[in-house]
Amino acid sequence: MSDTPSHHGPDAKVGGDHPNETMRLLFERGSCRDYSDEKVPEEVLRKILEAGTHAPTGGNLQPYSVIKIQDAESGRWFVELGTQKFIGEAPVLLLFCIDYRRLRRWAGLEVAPFTATSAFRHFWIGFQGTIMFAQNICTAADAMGLGTCYIGTVLEFFPELKERFGLPDGVFPVVLMTLGYPAKGIIPRRKLGVDVVVHDEAYRELGDDELLDAFNEKYAGRDSRRVEITEERLETIEGVCLKVHDEDFAARCVEKVKENGYFSAVQRYFGLHYRADLMPRGNLEYLEMMKDFGFGWFEEFKPVADEPS
Repeated sequence: MSDTPSHHGPDAKVGGDHPNETMRLLFERGSCRDYSDEKVPEEVLRKILEAGTHAPTGGNLQPYSVIKIQDAESGRWFVELGTQKFIGEAPVLLLFCIDYRRLRRWAGLEVAPFTATSAFRHFWIGFQGTIMFAQNICTAADAMGLGTCYIGTVLEFFPELKERFGLPDGVFPVVLMTLGYPAKGIIPRRKLGVDVVVHDEAYRELGDDELLDAFNEKYAGRDSRRVEITEERLETIEGVCLKVHDEDFAARCVEKVKENGYFSAVQRYFGLHYRADLMPRGNLEYLEMMKDFGFGWFEEFKPVADEPS
């Protein structure tokens, strides 16, 4: 992580004409990073979780599980790992996981063949199902007056999650969610519009000016994500460019920053925050972690006499 200002910030106004309450919730949804001390009643939390189970999944197999975390010590543990402070202050944490162990055990009890942990197809569908389960819960929480925030950086400590929460083979963590009552109003952020992200019948490449205008509109005003120039930041982005491109590109990038008088949103994202030289690191190590979680979809499948339970 860098020392640049957080990219999480408000803009976009709440309110407006919406055809119904569901549409209002979807349009006005925003991430909550400031929670009150109010506890979430168990009956409210259960109803929200039940709403999640009604999300669509391939074959209606529901290849997911969620670890419900309300212990304050576990919240502090996440912060000690290097996550943001507000994660330890949220009254509820939900760790969403792909779960093929439950289905594997079912298959074993019914004497049915099973290779889901060895198939990329199953992993891909399981990932989709887990995220849809999480998003149903996110929307349900909004409808009940709570706030949520997705935490994707759990990928930085997969082994620690496996050990602390007792994840067996076939259960793989995907995303963490904070949940609780907001301490203050949540303001949604600007998004790219339908004309940019929706393509009629086939993919349409935007023109250069159209593309830049779309992002400039999204990252405007309080949501600009511009970062002021410092020598340290210039050295950082130059070093990143040298590692992933070449000297000519690095020189052009630094020149562009100086010409603008600031780091633009995209330079900030990929040059200073989600650094382009750091993000690809560890790709092969992640595959090894997959093995540790009991998944082998990236290897040639070999028949086994009996699928372990």
